[in-house]
Order: sequence, then structure tokens, then C-alpha cells
Amino acid sequence: MTTAPLTADRPVLGVMLMLGFCVLAPMSDAIAKVLGERIPVAQLVFIRFAVQAALLIPLVWATGRIWRMRGRILRLAAIRTALHIVGIGAMFTALQYLPLAEALAIAFVMPFIMLLLGRFVLEEEVGPRRLAACAVGFAGTLMVIQPSFAEVGWPALWPVLVAVTFALFMLVTRQIAKETDPVGLQAVSGVMATVVLAPIIFLGDALGLAPLSLIAPIASDWVLLVAIGLLGTGAHLLMTWSLRFAPSATLAPMQYLEIPIATVIGWIVFRDLPNGLAAFGICVTIAAGLYIVMREQAMARRATAP
Repeated sequence: MTTAPLTADRPVLGVMLMLGFCVLAPMSDAIAKVLGERIPVAQLVFIRFAVQAALLIPLVWATGRIWRMRGRILRLAAIRTALHIVGIGAMFTALQYLPLAEALAIAFVMPFIMLLLGRFVLEEEVGPRRLAACAVGFAGTLMVIQPSFAEVGWPALWPVLVAVTFALFMLVTRQIAKETDPVGLQAVSGVMATVVLAPIIFLGDALGLAPLSLIAPIASDWVLLVAIGLLGTGAHLLMTWSLRFAPSATLAPMQYLEIPIATVIGWIVFRDLPNGLAAFGICVTIAAGLYIVMREQAMARRATAP
């Protein structure tokens, strides 16, 4: 199937799909925050991936997509799945302690971490302006962390683990993105995560470990649990499909819309709003992130210029 013409001719559709991601992802997180008060985090993550597998495996079979993996691709897919489990688990844990918008804003330190990993691990060229933007972005993140840390202590650092984990997740994804079908990869990830988490949860429940315990959800909670999986999977697919219709340079700045959307959802559902320092820090983080995006675009245009 050829997707290049779609990418060139339908950027508006790509933007709308990315906007859908920015709405669905914080909705899934908000439900996780609601359920986190009574459902153990490991059970939340397990059901999130089980729904993903149940949703995508039939889609893979129906569309004849390739999802069998071996060798290097299989190993990297397994690493990617492990990082995905840790990242989602850390985010769901963070939401038990922090307001939705603040947890997400702190996690948005991820682009800065990716830039630094590219500079010091992959030895990519990163200029002083982008490094300075990283420093400013980290400063903004600290402004968001500070009032949360003063209130809840070290759990305010959970979103930092989310950022580090998903930065590594994205680096691994880059290594296999051109060699795998995105829907097939997500289906495999859902199966892998379900198979890995099931025995861990049963063992944790037998040992009496609270985060790994099992409970019997009530009927209304089952609806919300399934919704987490549907929204999370749908959000990821929307983001993946958006890249078929618009270039990443167009879509990258839009991802920062997730923060104000999360702020609105947090206020509607939980009546939470960031305080003055945290709000200022969010603005600084967004500004620094957008600057890095624009610099990346400028560098890419120079590299391709005749």
C-alpha cells in the first residue's frame, strides 16, 4: 500500500487525527486517576494492554498485516514493550498523587531528555541553542515539580521516570519503525505485555503486595477499565495514522496541546488547576519545547536544501 500521496495531499486530516490523540490520551489518564483510588496499578496496566491486544489482533488478522517478528526486531520489540509497561505504570502511579495537568507537564520533559540522549548516547549533533532550550525546559519542569514536591514529597518525581522511560521507548521505536507495521507492532506489544504481567500480578497477589494485588471490580469499574484500553489504544493509533497524512514537522508542535486539554479535563473532572508557579512552569516548558521543535525543523530544511 502506498501512503506517500496521502501524506502530501491531506495535511488537514493529519492535524485532525493528532488533535484526536491530544484529546483521547488525557481522557484515558483521567479515567486511570479515578480508578487508581480503588484498583491496584498493576491491574490497571494489565487490563490496559489486554484490551489493546483484544482490539488489535482481530484488526491485524482482518487486514492481513504482518506482525510476526524474529531476531533483532523481536528483541527490540520486547525491550520496547517492557519500557511501555514501565512508562504507563509510572504514569498511572503518578496520577494517584498529582493533578492531571501537572503530571503530564512534568512528563513533557521527555523531548529534552531525547535531545540529550541523542547528543551524548547517539553522538548526534546538537547545537548550543537547543542545549540552552533544554536547560530552560528543565527549569520550567522544576517549577512544576516544586509545589507538587512540597505537597506530596518524592512521588512528585514519578512523571520524571515516565519521561525517561518514554524517551528510551521512542529511541527503540525509531530503530524498528521502518521495519514493522505500526498496528502489528502494537498488537504484538499488547500480547507481550499481557503475557508478562499476568504471572507477575498473580505472584504479587499471592505475596500480598498491594500494587500487584488483584481485586474484583464492580460493574461500573469494568466499563471504565475497558475505556482506558480503548482510549489508550485509539490515541496511539490516531497519532500513528496522523503521520501518514502530514509530516512530523507539522504535527510535533500540536502534541503540546495535550497539556492545556489535560488542564481543562482535570478541572472538569477533579476541579484541579495548577497554582501560579506551576502554571508559569508549564508555559516555560511548552515554550522551550516548541523552540526545540522549530530548531529541528530549521536544521532539517538546511540539510535538505540544494
